[in-house]
Amino acid sequence: MFRRKETIILLFADIILINAAIILSFWIRLPGFLSTDNFLAYQRIAIFFIAIKLIFYRFFGLYGGIWRYASINEVFSIFKAVTLASLATMGLIFFTQTSPFPRSVILLDWFFNLFFIGGLRFVPRLYKEFQKRGSYRLNQRLLIIGAGDAGEVIFREIRKHPELGYKVIGFIDDDLKKVGRKIHNLKVLGTRKDIGKIVSREDINEIIIAIPSASGKIVREIISYCERTKAKLKILPGMYKIIKGDITINEIREVRLEDLLGRKPVETNLEEISQYLSGKSVLITGAAGSIGSELSRQVIRFNPGKLLLLDNNENEIFFLQRELEKIEHSFPLAFLVNDIKEKEVLESIWREHNPDVVFHAAAHKHVPLMEENPVAAVRNNVLGTRNLMKTAQGKTERFILISSDKAVNPMNIMGATKRTTELMMQLSTNETKFCAVRFGNVLGSKGSVVPLFKRQIAEGGPVTVTHPEIKRYFMSVAESVSLIIQAGAISKGGEVFILDMGEPIKIVNLARDLIILSGLEPENDIPIKIIGLRPGEKLNEELLTTGEGIRATRHKKIFIAWPDTINPEKLLKDISDLERLSLSGEKDLIIKRLQAMGVLGESRE
Repeated sequence: MFRRKETIILLFADIILINAAIILSFWIRLPGFLSTDNFLAYQRIAIFFIAIKLIFYRFFGLYGGIWRYASINEVFSIFKAVTLASLATMGLIFFTQTSPFPRSVILLDWFFNLFFIGGLRFVPRLYKEFQKRGSYRLNQRLLIIGAGDAGEVIFREIRKHPELGYKVIGFIDDDLKKVGRKIHNLKVLGTRKDIGKIVSREDINEIIIAIPSASGKIVREIISYCERTKAKLKILPGMYKIIKGDITINEIREVRLEDLLGRKPVETNLEEISQYLSGKSVLITGAAGSIGSELSRQVIRFNPGKLLLLDNNENEIFFLQRELEKIEHSFPLAFLVNDIKEKEVLESIWREHNPDVVFHAAAHKHVPLMEENPVAAVRNNVLGTRNLMKTAQGKTERFILISSDKAVNPMNIMGATKRTTELMMQLSTNETKFCAVRFGNVLGSKGSVVPLFKRQIAEGGPVTVTHPEIKRYFMSVAESVSLIIQAGAISKGGEVFILDMGEPIKIVNLARDLIILSGLEPENDIPIKIIGLRPGEKLNEELLTTGEGIRATRHKKIFIAWPDTINPEKLLKDISDLERLSLSGEKDLIIKRLQAMGVLGESRE
């Protein structure tokens, strides 16, 4: 009832305004209009004149909107309705009027109708805006870095939400053509090099980085300028949000370490992946670890026939069980607290569940710890993997081994065991498609430096870095797992896949960035201490061995290394020797055997 009453009021208001527009137009052009023949002529066609305009206004939805929420779409609707209505009434005048109206009157009438009809509809919106803004104190002075599409969208979102208390002061952009120009009447105040002086001059409280397509290098450079100010820093992540058009104020968040990598979202071939996972029995070893648990989360989306999650860590597998059982699924989940070193256990799993696909993520990965425990490293990483491969051979369709960049020219026990497992794939037959996926450090994983740095920062420091020049490749857990799953789809058997890791990052810079993101200042609040390389640690990691070449795949972030040739009989004997030495606990002899195999460097200081 209220809606109908509102429409009737709007209709009558339009009739008054339509008449006011034509009379005002005539009065401007012909001051004596009311006493001329033109006025009499208009009186004869007024009802048709008004009716035509109202029909067009109705057709373009000018009586169906909630005008306090009017936006640019409604502006276009008003423009089209008024313009086409004016053209239609011009035709009416041309065919019926004996004393033609001056053309300037028609143009003035169009202008006044646009102003009156549009104004009437936008008054509620303006009133709402002023009323809303008047009830909030905009005491957070904000600077937006990025005067592109994302920056403009964020400005509009902020303007729609005065309850946040933001007052946008201006923009920053490195495009010199934009500097000095305005967006929504706000200036582009300078480039990133001007951030410090602009923040000081304009008393900025907060900065938002709104450049979703920026590389990690650019984000790190921007942060380096922002860290010299006292302004709080936030970021708008993800260019795909811009493309989808679903950016909201909720997308703005604190800067995270993965933003500093500047890596774009991974594109995967969902159909290709579904073909080898959907409806299949999938086993994930090391399921409670960082890689394994993320594999579980991503594989579950492809609706496997059964998902088997194996780990020897009872507590962590329990927490994973609680998490995954909250996700809607129509297939059984099996949580297996077992050890890959136990051959009989693995055989019973195959008898009961018959896995079609295996993602082997179980491994001892801590480099310094494995230097002290070579027996455990060989038993778990080499012999456990051998057990799994033997059990899967001929019964399983695909076997994806999670390897490491530390398997390249290894100078530590962990890397040597991983390199051995890569070579072991070549002992398999074509009945099962074995492949390995080699990549660098996973940002934020349980074994990475990030959790260690966070603990050290929470304790007040110092943050310990082994060498000022040490570098590592990094990618996010989600990205690495997406590419692992995609590599499994590409595999034809026997490949060592290498993931595109981007540029390596200095660990000391990572430590500094993490301190800044914690709201503290490196050296002043939290010192950084250089403690020297740990046992088995290399200054720079590599992704290819000296004998390997590389070729592209159909996925731009996945490559294939040409495998080194092996002597199968010798490799089998070497593994047998490692098994014998591990059972007798011969640490030194294990190291010598790995060196003799050529999978461990002679000089490991």
